[in-house]
Amino acid sequence: MKKLIVLTISIIFFFNCKEESKATLSEINENVEEVATVIKDSILIENEDSIVPVVSKTMKQLKEELEGKGFKIFDYIDPKTQDTILMQQYFMAFLKKGPIRGQNEEESAELQKLHLQHLTKMYEMGYADISGPFGDDGNLRGVTIYNVPTLKMADSLANSDPMVIAGRLVIEIHPWWAAKGFSLR
Repeated sequence: MKKLIVLTISIIFFFNCKEESKATLSEINENVEEVATVIKDSILIENEDSIVPVVSKTMKQLKEELEGKGFKIFDYIDPKTQDTILMQQYFMAFLKKGPIRGQNEEESAELQKLHLQHLTKMYEMGYADISGPFGDDGNLRGVTIYNVPTLKMADSLANSDPMVIAGRLVIEIHPWWAAKGFSLR
């Protein structure tokens, strides 16, 4: 594990030190974040006789915790890596144009502010994992992925959005499965 960290840091350092490479501040920050992630993912504690990896939760503990909270889960063995992959059901809420879109510019701006505050609150409370608008001007305006155990909870949270309450947006929710702990690439 220690060798992996040193190798990762060395590779990043090597590529950042090449003469023809002029790193920008954002590239440097990205590399620092990569190193921090590698280090965070392999936190080590010095024991009296050895260095042992810290495991926050076992797969069994995580499964029991999620099931105890009412989440639907299943696992499978990845044939390539032989790792156990834990799948969890989330709820994907599509935000669509609503029937009441006649607000003036000031009202629209205030609703947008309240909408963003609502989504931030959902994220901070751990109920939503990711949100964002679509890049076109179609009927679908955005998406939020809710990390809650039931459709009823996701529906309640999504429909408490000020934009939905005002009728500017409507919600369409679907159950969605994703591997626990995997991130976007």
